[in-house]
Amino acid sequence: MDENLEASFSVLVMSIASSAIMAMGLAPHPQTGETSKDKNMARFNIDLLLVLQKKTQGNLTGDEAKFLENLISDLQMKYVSV
Repeated sequence: MDENLEASFSVLVMSIASSAIMAMGLAPHPQTGETSKDKNMARFNIDLLLVLQKKTQGNLTGDEAKFLENLISDLQMKYVSV
């Protein structure tokens, strides 16, 4: 494991968001370098972020809540355009 990695809320959220971006075919898979579309997986990852948002409501800092809200909104806009 990379010693520079620190587990945090933003890293968790970005990990799920990266999976959604790759599933939409908007970024290559880091191991294969190939892009492919799987809209069901993209939707699943966006839904995971929505569940996370709901379950953490009232427990996030203002910055964390805004970050998550903006990220979900951005992913949803990308999803409808792919």
